[in-house]
Amino acid sequence: MQSTTTTKSIETIRAQFPILRRQVYEKKLVYLDNAATAQKPQHVIDTISRFYSNQNANVHRGLHTLSEQATVAYEKAHSIVAKFINAKENEIVFTSGTTQSLNLLAYSLGSTLQAGDEIVLSQMEHHANIVPWQQVAKRTGAVIKYIPITKDYTLDMSAANTIIGSKTKIVSIVHMSNVLGTINPVADIAKLAHTNGAVCIVDAAQSVPHMKIDVQELDCDYVVFSGHKMCGPTGIGVLYGKEELLEKLEPAFFGGDMIKEVTFEKSTWNTSPAKFEAGTPPIAQAIGLASAVEYLQGIGMDSIESDIKEISRYALPKLLLVPGLTLIGPVDNHTGIFSFTIEGLHPHDISDYLNSQGIAVRAGHHCAQPLMKLLGIEGTTRASFYFYNTKQEVDKLVGSLTEFVSQFVQAIDRNEISSGELSEEQEIFKENILDHYRNPRNKQELEGATHTARDLNPYCGDELTIQCTIDEGIVTKIAFTGHGCAISQAAASILVEYVEGKNVSELIAIDQEKMYALLGIPITHTRRKCAMLAINTSKKCVEQEVLIQ
Repeated sequence: MQSTTTTKSIETIRAQFPILRRQVYEKKLVYLDNAATAQKPQHVIDTISRFYSNQNANVHRGLHTLSEQATVAYEKAHSIVAKFINAKENEIVFTSGTTQSLNLLAYSLGSTLQAGDEIVLSQMEHHANIVPWQQVAKRTGAVIKYIPITKDYTLDMSAANTIIGSKTKIVSIVHMSNVLGTINPVADIAKLAHTNGAVCIVDAAQSVPHMKIDVQELDCDYVVFSGHKMCGPTGIGVLYGKEELLEKLEPAFFGGDMIKEVTFEKSTWNTSPAKFEAGTPPIAQAIGLASAVEYLQGIGMDSIESDIKEISRYALPKLLLVPGLTLIGPVDNHTGIFSFTIEGLHPHDISDYLNSQGIAVRAGHHCAQPLMKLLGIEGTTRASFYFYNTKQEVDKLVGSLTEFVSQFVQAIDRNEISSGELSEEQEIFKENILDHYRNPRNKQELEGATHTARDLNPYCGDELTIQCTIDEGIVTKIAFTGHGCAISQAAASILVEYVEGKNVSELIAIDQEKMYALLGIPITHTRRKCAMLAINTSKKCVEQEVLIQ
């Protein structure tokens, strides 16, 4: 294993990740979706395989050799992760991921709140750090307040000093935004929370893989993160909590090793971390996570942070040269996460084209819909880099984006379509798709509509409202509003044009194959929900009429 990336080449590091050798659409994979999940080195893959091949057994209660070996490896995983963030072994609780860790805290801490207590979040939070607290507020009468962001995509600390006050009981804040790449001053926020008698939770899902984290220096009360974003397996996450707080915290799940003693009348709990690890724990995943931690430590977290900053400095000016591109995030102190929009292009369409070039990026709202609405955008395309990415991959990304912009402004000539000269990646440019996307039919509010339905694609944020009037079973008028990618918007436009004047039963009869035929292009698995959004919404719109008939 390499000691630092300066002593061994990037090629040597990349060779340790088997998936980076594969091809997509006969092109070398360029993996730039690391903020969603990082790839796994052979070292981690082998560790998990060895466990299942040689040690697979349940932990703690078995007295046989396999169980003993599994228990030793599982407990050692707690120790390895604890040292990684400078915590005590009993302060490390294994969960299924950041989301479960936050839900566990919301459930347990939420039980201590009452009406009027305040929970403080920020406007750049992931859904996983908003929705659980909304449920707590609904259940207890607590109030949620949000620290705003400034025009340069950083937290408004002046506002934070006002918002966090005597009524604040919980402050839960993201360390590094999965959309913006902003690094928040969580140590300062923790200090502010403690001054007001509140506990501070830090969502470190993005920061732990990218930089050295010392929980003693941050002095936050709880830290949560996921294994799969730091070269570890999926299905494993970490909840760090200060020892004295975990002792007082009530568990959220019950059964298995979290129990100390059970009678017919009552039960008592084990000590941390077992207290919070109900049932059969994620044994193989925890051992895999420990292996990933050892791998990252072998490279050196300082080296990883330096490498990511270097490639970010290389990527930023090149991305800003792409015609129409706007960066959604801070320009300074970048952390490998680049969210952007391109004028006139939907993020989903950009991502789909990049995929045809072998480039994997993310598109949509990134589980941050409130932030997107605040910024006045539908979503972004996000390219996120890790230490195994190269400058050549940056160049491939920028070149492909530039090519896409130039191609999208020109509709493919009808003669090329009829002669079958379009490549698969050019199918999106067919004139009928671009025509309906740029000049949608009946995209308007329908005055006097008798039926209305709204639906959305939760994966990318495409949103559609269909309105229609029905007279004696005939769809006499139909229109739509909303926003989305070229496929979803063209599908809506084509559908309303096709359906108007037809019987409701004909609308209901339109299935997936018919919708694809109307679009006239091959639909990949990832675009099916886009293509079917119009059908699903229109059927929802007339379902009451069908019941009446």
